[in-house]
Amino acid sequence: MSAIVGWVDFDSDLANEGVIIKHMADAMAGRGPDASGICLFRHAAFGHRRLSVIDPEGGSQPMTKRFGPREYTIVYNGELFNAKDIRDELEARGHRFNSRSDTEVLLTAYAQWGADCVHRLNGMFAFGIWSEHDQLLFLCRDRLGVKPLFYCTVGSGLLFASEPKGLLAHPSMTAELDRSGICEVFGLGPARTPGNGVFRGIREVKPGFWMQFGRGGTRTERYWQLTVGPHTDDLETTALTVRSLIEDSLQRQLVSDVPICALLSGGIDSSALVVLAAREFEERGLGPLHTFSVDYEGNEQHFRAGDFQPDSDAPWIKVVSGYAGTQHHYITIDTRSLVDSLRDAVIARDMPGMADIDSSLLLFSREIKKHATVTLSGEAADEIFGGYPWFHRPEMLEADTFPWSRFASMRESLLSEDLRRELDLKGYIDHMYRETLAEVPRLEGEAKPDARAREVTYLTFTWFMPTLLDRKDRMTMASGLEARLPFCDHRLVEYVWNIPWEMKSHKGMAKGILRKALEGLLPAAILNRKKSPYPKTHNPGYLALVKDRLLGILSDSSSPLRQLVDVEHIRGVIAEGGKAFDQPWFGQLMTDAQLFAYLIQVDIWMREYRVSLC
Repeated sequence: MSAIVGWVDFDSDLANEGVIIKHMADAMAGRGPDASGICLFRHAAFGHRRLSVIDPEGGSQPMTKRFGPREYTIVYNGELFNAKDIRDELEARGHRFNSRSDTEVLLTAYAQWGADCVHRLNGMFAFGIWSEHDQLLFLCRDRLGVKPLFYCTVGSGLLFASEPKGLLAHPSMTAELDRSGICEVFGLGPARTPGNGVFRGIREVKPGFWMQFGRGGTRTERYWQLTVGPHTDDLETTALTVRSLIEDSLQRQLVSDVPICALLSGGIDSSALVVLAAREFEERGLGPLHTFSVDYEGNEQHFRAGDFQPDSDAPWIKVVSGYAGTQHHYITIDTRSLVDSLRDAVIARDMPGMADIDSSLLLFSREIKKHATVTLSGEAADEIFGGYPWFHRPEMLEADTFPWSRFASMRESLLSEDLRRELDLKGYIDHMYRETLAEVPRLEGEAKPDARAREVTYLTFTWFMPTLLDRKDRMTMASGLEARLPFCDHRLVEYVWNIPWEMKSHKGMAKGILRKALEGLLPAAILNRKKSPYPKTHNPGYLALVKDRLLGILSDSSSPLRQLVDVEHIRGVIAEGGKAFDQPWFGQLMTDAQLFAYLIQVDIWMREYRVSLC
């Protein structure tokens, strides 16, 4: 894992721009605390920060390799989980390797197959390759967007980086927010439109896309997308196939030269990975698997079961840890730290995020990093198998908008009167929703319930899942921790995408086919547990702290937040205890306290990044 950065400009000599490229890479040092490097050409400059996971001695970057008359240089962030398979094929074609790193495998694969190499890759990745002979830059991002990759134009050149902060470290860049950016932050945030970097001029390579930048201009191509087709497997075959794909993905992702641990919430997703990983650890003689869970100061006294969080995780964690024989670590986050780390979470994400849901993961990741460098996580199972409430609750499933963010009028009410008149926030949200619906791959003759489930799945894949993947990548990598997500294997996603909804929700249960697939692996109580999301604090002290902090911001005449919001309206919302936002305004858990924390993050973001309105 690492941070990557690059600059290509055919009208400038970049051979002496090492100071700038190093500054851009060092802006993302948290992603790569173990080593750094730069490589300079006349018209290209690459920088890298490394987190050593595979072949610490032989995988240094930028990596340059010659193949006959051509020389290629790569900067790469990610892991290839089928690197051995690709390496074996390349060696059979006569290629020789100087290291055990997947970086060299990827670079050699590009030299052999060019852009077509991406179809062979199984992993999470974002990379840039420079061909000095062809004067061509190739950028690529993994199919599901687990690893980030941003870019922008500067003069006649192009910059790319793992994070916007890397781009903004270039002396020609400034942080600006235009009217569409305001709509992103207040209308869609903490989600954002696919490919939109929120800052004016910053874009993101979309999942499943590659880009070329050469003297002839820029070319972008989609190399992977979901396709529809009839599902012909019966229930038993489907369950066996799902189980087999999960097991294969997990086994591939256990390759590492540094310690691996796992996150454990006691839900079926993380529990399945933990049990499978623990078995592998035992077979390989690696000792007990270390597992980690997170909770909050005061939650034992203040936890309140609700529609979206039916119970606490602790009892279930104990069951699974004992069943799998793991060495478990309980991490408890105190309320003051949760609030104080809202700033660090903004810096890690480069924009306002999921408030304390981000900051808690950042603090959690820092604690895990004291014990391990790689962790397994059950992220994305709910998106793939239809586990979220909006797949099952009629008022959410049939909402004619993004079902995890249904209350546009609540969001609009936060804006100043001038911006409400100028922006048409509802219209912006509706346009993005309709545009996404138009992209949904359709299966001819599909029954209406299945067709709507497919629409909501596609919406979730392209909007909600990227928000959580971005959160997981940014908070873990800011801590020097690599998170691996076995459910994000594209082979699993492709297979489950076409399972009919009736089978996917087997026995009328959320993620029913997954539960069926895991029979015999997990205790019955875990298999039947209702979904409970990543936990939040229920401590009333947290709400009190964010209310006070937000009131202080609203009273500060220098606050940049005041340029955007209806100050008196928000004061009124605070005075009534946040009742206007007692339903989730995003996802399942973001209600009043998270709204106040989000607005605090907007203020922090604009101050720290010196965001100007344009």
